Amino acid sequence: MRWIGTALRELIALFVDDGSCAAALLAWLAGAVICLRFLELAPAAEGIILALGFACVLAENVERTARAAGRRTR
Repeated sequence: MRWIGTALRELIALFVDDGSCAAALLAWLAGAVICLRFLELAPAAEGIILALGFACVLAENVERTARAAGRRTR
């Protein structure tokens, strides 16, 4: 029966490799949705702001991962 738990963990790991990145993306999404409701911007501008926030979160995650990998190889 242990194999069921292992299989479920592996399945989740396929979609969520880094929990902090997933949490940051969800936080950005929730924060942006709440804030953008009050700004009354054009839908295209809202989409650009949302995409730029996602790009920043992902860039920070890549930088953090690269730094950690650099420390491991030294």
